Amino acid sequence: MSKSLRRVEAALHEAGLSVEIRETDDSARTAEGAAAAVGCEVDQIAKSIIFRGEESGHVVLFLTAGGNRVDPARATEIAGQPLGKADADLIRAETGFAIGGVAPVGHLRRIQAFVDPRLLEFDLVWAAAGTPRHVFAIAPADLIRVTGAEKAAFTA
Repeated sequence: MSKSLRRVEAALHEAGLSVEIRETDDSARTAEGAAAAVGCEVDQIAKSIIFRGEESGHVVLFLTAGGNRVDPARATEIAGQPLGKADADLIRAETGFAIGGVAPVGHLRRIQAFVDPRLLEFDLVWAAAGTPRHVFAIAPADLIRVTGAEKAAFTA
């Protein structure tokens, strides 16, 4: 088991959650592929979209429904600072994960996070578990609790 996967499992356990982490094939690298792999709607996939806060220098996480896109102008307004592209090195340094497998939990440091209200319309959503091939299901209320994410309308 990878270190990233173990860190996600530990973070979920520490939050009092018992979730099953499911291994998928390489098709789960996209929201559409992940939805097909686990048998859910594409909007039940909680994508971890990461930006760099231009003032803070730290990453900002937007948990977005699989079929939605982050509107950069809305995201900037909600984050309270200009946002730019976060490179792979910054993402790994602050989250501990490689691009394509960024989980919403188990980060190396506390991260400012926002959640797409569309995700709250489901009983369960699926998120990356620290690798491009692993996902887990979680109730949206638990996702908000363990990430500290604020509900915000940031999609286009």
